[in-house]
Amino acid sequence: MPEFVNRILSVQLGARSYEIHIGDVLDRADLLIPYLKGGRTVVVTNSTVAPLYLAKLSEALASKGVVVLPIVLPDGEAYKNWETLNSVFDGLLQSHCERSTTLIALGGGVIGDMGGFAAACYQRGMPFIQIPTTLLSQVDSSVGGKTAINHPLGKNMIGAFYQPKIVLADVSTLDTLPDRELRAGLAEVIKYGLIRDSAFFCWLEENIQRLLVRDKSALIEAVTRSCAHKAEVVEADETERGERALLNLGHTFGHAIEAGLGYGTWLHGEAVAAGTLIAAELSVMLGWLDRAAFLRVEALYMKAGLPVRSPTLGGVDAYMELMSHDKKVQDGKLRLVLLKAIGQAVLTDEVAGTQIGAAIQARCT
Repeated sequence: MPEFVNRILSVQLGARSYEIHIGDVLDRADLLIPYLKGGRTVVVTNSTVAPLYLAKLSEALASKGVVVLPIVLPDGEAYKNWETLNSVFDGLLQSHCERSTTLIALGGGVIGDMGGFAAACYQRGMPFIQIPTTLLSQVDSSVGGKTAINHPLGKNMIGAFYQPKIVLADVSTLDTLPDRELRAGLAEVIKYGLIRDSAFFCWLEENIQRLLVRDKSALIEAVTRSCAHKAEVVEADETERGERALLNLGHTFGHAIEAGLGYGTWLHGEAVAAGTLIAAELSVMLGWLDRAAFLRVEALYMKAGLPVRSPTLGGVDAYMELMSHDKKVQDGKLRLVLLKAIGQAVLTDEVAGTQIGAAIQARCT
């Protein structure tokens, strides 16, 4: 069918370069075989994804003579911790996995992050493959090599940069994604338009309803354009020393919301959406973003069915304390990603705490 014309992108990182395949690719075992050694592979997935897609992937690999060793974890952000990570190591050790054994992460962002971190640590590094099954993971977390677990004091604070060998993003897996999860993924899609592509933002304004009803051609277009941006940024700044930090628009405030409410209360994309509106409000207060542009941003998030107001979390002081653990804090200064215009983001550490507090207060319910 025309909507299933597969797209192929690449992330150019020298010896760590890899391809991203987008479209109808879940059973494309031929794409995986070059990275699987010893006739077996470990698939880390969760209790929600396993009944849906583990058999299809396993059968495709079995047809090529590869045995799948599944490790099925509980589902949810609340399990993105040391205890669950250790259960992955238990499974790897019990199956006598070697350094050359490949780990496949089949699932959303939590599975991709934990599977990748486990692969980075096990015997000091085993190859891994990303097969993301949520919109958020397909457009963002599966690409770029960020792997991590959460800590009670901060999200993704313990992890490693560790690139996959290949990424297979099958948009058909989005058919089984709950509406709330689909909307959460759109928060990360919108982000790319805001930070570096105003034309893409306009496209999203025109096509948001097609994405919400899971039009395949629209989904492939959105995933492809998002991944192309992610690849370009990662190529320029793999370990987030500069430009890559712009991908965190809304995340400093969003991570505070996630930690403050308790991981899993709000989905990551929901927190990012509300956090982006705080960042946009602050950008308006600084005279960088005009109010008309702000209203376009707010309207698009509302059309996507995402939160545009933030929880109080006990007030500004609570937000500031939570944000003090953010990974972008440098030399004791909180660096924020803000907007000069739709399609133009900047990283700054020169905003006064009183101004940040005013923006938080303006957007809290």
